[in-house]
Amino acid sequence: MSDLFSPSLSRPEIPGFTPAPEHAPGNRHVEAALVRHKREGMDLAVKARTIAMSIIIVMLIFISPWPMLLFYQGIALLFILNGLVQQRIAKVGRSGAELVLLFADLALMTATCVVTPPFNTETWPAPVPYEFNVFIYFFVLLAGATLAYSWRTLIAVGVWTGLLWAASAVVLWQMTESDPGIAQVLDTLYAGMPRLRELYDPTRMQWDIRIQEIVVFLMVAGILAVSVKRSSSLVLRQAEAARERANLARYFSPNVVEQLSHNDEPLKQVRKQEIAVMFVDIVGFTRYASGEDPEAVIETLRAFHARMEGEVFRYNGTLDKYLGDGLMATFGTPVAGPDDAKNALLAARAMLASADAWNAERQLEGKDEINVSIGLDFGPVVLGDIGANRLEFAVIGNTVNMASRIEAMTRKLGVRLAASDALIRRAAADVSLEDRATADLVRHDDQEARGFDQRITVWCIGLKD
Repeated sequence: MSDLFSPSLSRPEIPGFTPAPEHAPGNRHVEAALVRHKREGMDLAVKARTIAMSIIIVMLIFISPWPMLLFYQGIALLFILNGLVQQRIAKVGRSGAELVLLFADLALMTATCVVTPPFNTETWPAPVPYEFNVFIYFFVLLAGATLAYSWRTLIAVGVWTGLLWAASAVVLWQMTESDPGIAQVLDTLYAGMPRLRELYDPTRMQWDIRIQEIVVFLMVAGILAVSVKRSSSLVLRQAEAARERANLARYFSPNVVEQLSHNDEPLKQVRKQEIAVMFVDIVGFTRYASGEDPEAVIETLRAFHARMEGEVFRYNGTLDKYLGDGLMATFGTPVAGPDDAKNALLAARAMLASADAWNAERQLEGKDEINVSIGLDFGPVVLGDIGANRLEFAVIGNTVNMASRIEAMTRKLGVRLAASDALIRRAAADVSLEDRATADLVRHDDQEARGFDQRITVWCIGLKD
């Protein structure tokens, strides 16, 4: 995959696939997939080369005479060594060193096939080595290249091989001299059979066969290049799927992500269903931020969001959005369940416990305490995906607005958590009386919710002692 990346481009050039702008080198899923694909491919290529050359070394015992046997076995060991070097320097991106070693493979194979080997006691006309059908060994190198290199590199292997093979034939053809003795023997043996005479003439280059070898090799290289191109596109699509799954994991709990990844039903259908809605906020954050260093403020927000979203996901909730120093979460999206209200209440309690533990750490560090307020409601909402290409759920309805108003009530009531009577009644129906989800709640009747005509009852957890 030597030409996966082009230094002159702003995004990676995947073999046979021009990615969209989001597939920039900074996309960790694409980068990781390409590195893994390159490494696995190179490891397989080296194993395949080693096995193939080992088989050839054994096969040579039966087809190559002594002492030329040792020469050809040594060449096979050189091919194994070159493969190991390629494995060591392999990387994702254009690598001149890899291309040089790959060309060295082809040049060594060409020389091995057409040069009269040492220890040969017979004098041959220059074209004789071509008659041993040694060109087939180039396909071993081509097959190995499909495991580790891009489709463009495969095309280059085909072209380089054709050029080297043709150049060697031209050089040896120029070196070939006519032999009257051979011509006389051929005339005698094949008198009246000119075609057979040409076929068995060791001084003839047999250009028709050389051309067939080159053309067939180029065709096979082209077909394999198409296959590698499709494979590389599949790798990219898998990386994109991993990226989208990771993006889902930023908003949905792991079990919901798992369900979505295996669900073929469309999620864009607008529908109405009952869910629990949660709003979380940092009390007095504006005043806190005004006296702090900006970097410290951002770090505090990151720590706060990490703790809060962790509890949302632990109780099968969905992170709907961040709201500066707060967040909105839902329980029951995209798929409603029987425990949504209870899970929302348990998550809220866990958030308060997490905030208490965090504040204990901050106190030891001499930092100000962070006070968290939470509002919960349960009821019908309109739910639908309003994104064109990405899952972007819109949760709309009075339940959302009421949850926001209930969170704002916590300041007036002097409490940390306030939940609507609808949510508590739904949660209580799913838990036993001794369940911690509904324990220690204090009822507050006749509460005014801004923007709503009716007064409501909320259940609260007070401030710490």
